[in-house]
Amino acid sequence: MTRKEQYEQLTTQIVGLIKDETNLIGILANVSAALHDTFPEHFFWVGFYLQAHGNMLRLGPFQGSVACYTIPYGKGVCGKAWEEGHTLIVPDVETFPGHIACSSLSRSEIVVPMYDDTHIFRGVLDIDSTRLNDFDEDDKEGLGRIIDLLMEETQDLFL
Repeated sequence: MTRKEQYEQLTTQIVGLIKDETNLIGILANVSAALHDTFPEHFFWVGFYLQAHGNMLRLGPFQGSVACYTIPYGKGVCGKAWEEGHTLIVPDVETFPGHIACSSLSRSEIVVPMYDDTHIFRGVLDIDSTRLNDFDEDDKEGLGRIIDLLMEETQDLFL
């Protein structure tokens, strides 16, 4: 099965996981688990960083090894995706200026910003791989659809 097909199947599963659910933390935990379990050979770390008061992202639900608690606006891949307002794919984290190394095992990364329907920033989906150049346009599109669906169903749950 191709990654594109895996994303299509996963999107259907996520619809069932989040439909009519009101526990935001539970939803984010299950979505990160579903992503991690669908791509175990690729996704070493999957999780959410949520906007806190001010210009900081705070660690939210995730699957994988321990992680950084906070990430400042514009710093690292997560902070830069927030600053630039679009998905970032980093083929080699060692070459990314200002990369925040929460784990030395991370080699490549994709970060998808999360905006509600009024374009208010809510956080990011962050995924790391132990392989170089492990993310592509299929990941960008598939994860983008999942985040769009997630935000459509949960935007009223964000404080």
